[in-house]
Amino acid sequence: MRDALRELIRSRELLYMISWREIRIRYKQSVMGLLWAVLMPIIITGAGVLVRVVASKASGRSITGADIGGIGVKALPWAFFVSALRFGTASLTGNNNLVTKIKFPRLVFPLSSVLTSLFDMAIAIPVLLFLLPFAGARWSVTMLWVPVLLLILILFTAGLCILFSAANLFFRDIKYIVEVVLTFAIFFTPVLYDASLAGKYRWILMVNPVAPVLEGLNLAVVRGQQPDLPWLAYSLAVSALLFWIGVVFFRRLEPRFAESI
Repeated sequence: MRDALRELIRSRELLYMISWREIRIRYKQSVMGLLWAVLMPIIITGAGVLVRVVASKASGRSITGADIGGIGVKALPWAFFVSALRFGTASLTGNNNLVTKIKFPRLVFPLSSVLTSLFDMAIAIPVLLFLLPFAGARWSVTMLWVPVLLLILILFTAGLCILFSAANLFFRDIKYIVEVVLTFAIFFTPVLYDASLAGKYRWILMVNPVAPVLEGLNLAVVRGQQPDLPWLAYSLAVSALLFWIGVVFFRRLEPRFAESI
């Protein structure tokens, strides 16, 4: 693990170059260009608002600006997670010419997918900041939790990308399984709704390490409350463990990458 991190630090310029190349390729021939980074969170937020409106009609409870703001705050990191995982899973097979011909730490490929998706999220953040006051959000000291929450999400996402990218190199149907899971995962993750709606079964939703981060962002940014610390500690522990497992798994399989391409 320590050797892998040292190699990544030495190869940080290469990581930057590959990430920038991925960004340019992604938007070079796109009609909407960088607007795609804003469009996906908007679509997720719109779907969430529609779900909330239907639920409010059925329950008789009116939808509030804080509800809409919470959906928007969760939609952005969720879009980052989905994008990074999709591109990260296929990052090695999509760069087979570089994997087989040049000697360098192949970890840069899944991590470059994470950085590229972070770039997309960074573009959309100003739009979210502009809209949040209309949803009733106010600046408060609890927003200092945001960098911590995002770091946990990045760590968890990077761990999954590293693990799945190596597995996909040997079993090419992994990327299709990931696509199917991601398609339905939004219904089992509190993105379009709050975990509190599950009542005493809330813990089932919170077992997903992404859920405490999303709920924490909603509480810290929109509600002005402190995140649920026990669940946040759980998410951090799982994310750190997953990242460690992913790196170890990746490093052990790396010598066999060239012959499996």
